[in-house]
Amino acid sequence: MARKVKISNELLKRYAREEHKRKHDIKPKLVNYLIVCEGEATEPNYFEGMKQDLPKGVLTAIQGTGRNTQSLVDEALRLKSEFESKRDLPVDKLWVVFDKDSFSAHDFNAAILRCKSVKPEIGCAWSNEAFELWYLLHFHIYRNGIKRGDYPQMIEKNLQKFEGASYRYQKNNTEMYDLLKKHSNVEDAIRNAKSLGETYEGRQDYANHNPYSMVWQLVEELLGLNFQDSTRMLK
Repeated sequence: MARKVKISNELLKRYAREEHKRKHDIKPKLVNYLIVCEGEATEPNYFEGMKQDLPKGVLTAIQGTGRNTQSLVDEALRLKSEFESKRDLPVDKLWVVFDKDSFSAHDFNAAILRCKSVKPEIGCAWSNEAFELWYLLHFHIYRNGIKRGDYPQMIEKNLQKFEGASYRYQKNNTEMYDLLKKHSNVEDAIRNAKSLGETYEGRQDYANHNPYSMVWQLVEELLGLNFQDSTRMLK
């Protein structure tokens, strides 16, 4: 029978201290994000507002392009290459943010499928019909199709309960993230969006997924609701 080696308590304590120090000395992996938005104000303003709730020192690169669907994907890949070349820093996570709007079902579906086919995959935070659906999901779950022209009045109805009857929604408002944070719960929005997603599970006719928004995936990632990695955004 092999002889057991007895280790002193003092040595065991030292090993424990060193292991504890080793774990704390390991820096979490930094994940570099680039977010490219179709809109030039509404979406970028929302994500700019989120910066306050991201880890200290986080840098952001949020580009509003005014481009749509397929051309937006092209521009996102171009910007990724440009950032990596100029900063000598890899873009670990590339996301595009766009709406169904009045674009054809073919173009909308093709842009989403293209994001999935690119390696590494491009994150695609699309909304049908508009980004403002993400705002509405902070208050309720909506299962009937919503026309984009109805969003402002619906947002006003929800926020007037808190901001007063005179509140009017302004599409390019730089304070929407703060308003939603003050009067609602982003976890409710994520839960409502996930529930909507179950309705369309397994379907790739994304242009018919109305109402639905995949913005929840990007928001959940950035706020660290699903993982503990520290993040650093490019600016």
